[in-house]
Amino acid sequence: MAVPSPLPLRNGVNATRLRLPASGPWASVQEYVLDRFGHVDPDGIRRRFASGQVVAADGAPIPADTPLGVHDDLWYYRDVPDEAPLPVTHTLLHRDEHLVVIHKPHFLPTTPGGRFVQETALVRLRNELGLDDLVPLHRLDRATAGVVMFSANPATRGAYHLLFERRAVAKTYEAVALLPDAPDDGARRPGAPADPVLGRFPLTVRSRIRKDKGVLRSVVEEIPPAASGRRAGAPVRTRRANRPHAGANAESRVELLGVGVSAGTLAGRRVAHLRLTPRTGRTHQLRIHLAALGLGIAFDPFYPDLLDLADVKILGGQNPKVARELDSMLGFGPIAQDLVSGWAMQDKGRALWCIGDAMYKVQTVLHPLEKKLYYTNEAIEAAA
Repeated sequence: MAVPSPLPLRNGVNATRLRLPASGPWASVQEYVLDRFGHVDPDGIRRRFASGQVVAADGAPIPADTPLGVHDDLWYYRDVPDEAPLPVTHTLLHRDEHLVVIHKPHFLPTTPGGRFVQETALVRLRNELGLDDLVPLHRLDRATAGVVMFSANPATRGAYHLLFERRAVAKTYEAVALLPDAPDDGARRPGAPADPVLGRFPLTVRSRIRKDKGVLRSVVEEIPPAASGRRAGAPVRTRRANRPHAGANAESRVELLGVGVSAGTLAGRRVAHLRLTPRTGRTHQLRIHLAALGLGIAFDPFYPDLLDLADVKILGGQNPKVARELDSMLGFGPIAQDLVSGWAMQDKGRALWCIGDAMYKVQTVLHPLEKKLYYTNEAIEAAA
């Protein structure tokens, strides 16, 4: 059962709830919060405690020196300084006493998170329609455009949630993927298909996907041979048949709608227009499954190709929590933690990749168009 917030909505945004540990190495609640989020805004955290803006379940302010174990949760309002308006607009498709349905444009987040709070579909709609109880029934990634449904009536919300839980609501996506160069007819073996890539569709992709908290990319795990019927080390197969795949937790249907040649930034590149129907809802599932086919979604910065390894761990060294992971997972001491974390914090896209026993310092370099697409607020500020 959801714990009710002691604080009302503010400008369409719920107060943030933080679960507190019953004990630990922290001398106070404030020290624990600083350890978790001090890399973001330590002065802001101290200011909230000092001004009584951090409250308990009964709405009473929590003093900064309160020891752990006194409260199970705390609530506070989260602020994002200088949140620039996004130059995109949603379209209202349907509204009744139970539902609000919109078309969400590319680059508008569905719900608050990261550097986006006011500039999200949920908060915009709450303020625009005056519906404090509005809640999304599902979500789309910020870079994905499409239909999003919101529940406007708490009395009927459970019925809609049940439809999604039972997978009674069908979801269909479309994507543009880069194709390899067309095969040379002169080099093709007799009897071979004219285009082996396009000849595979339609098909179903199944795999086992794991998403670790604090790590941006999901990882494709090896399915145990005893569970999958595959030999050890064999790649996850794609199948036309709709047979169950023991050990897999992600499944997507992929259909080819058309093939063409791109213009603009990808001028001259062959691209495929695909229809994607997920049967499960794992994080980044569709992006991973297309990458597994060698057909990464155009301009996808995370999965242009697939790391099909169970022991891949990507650590981005941007905060103390990740530094502790470097210590516990890799045996790094304080000096090594500082060196790796300090290097990663100097620029966007830096991370330490661990693949098997090898370690690599990686700097992700984005195409100028990718920067415009993914660093939206910075592009707006630069144009101002």
